[in-house]
Amino acid sequence: MVYTVEFAPRAARDFRKLPAEVRRRLSPHIDRLARNPRPHGSSKMSGPEGFYRIRVGYYRIIYCIEDDRLVILVVRIAHRREAYR
Repeated sequence: MVYTVEFAPRAARDFRKLPAEVRRRLSPHIDRLARNPRPHGSSKMSGPEGFYRIRVGYYRIIYCIEDDRLVILVVRIAHRREAYR
């Protein structure tokens, strides 16, 4: 099964504001979510149900998996010191 990766407006804005080098490093990780939404190294977050995170260096990709629609919704992309605020 292949999922569709969608960005929430805030995540799209966060991604556009990142330096080009960081965007290049994060893009393959986001693209791989379409094939495997729960890759090795991802962890389910405590708090609101259904949220997962991937650590990529100092950055975090926070996303939600909608298995019934085969959609990955990227909710937030930020530096680790700002990702959980």
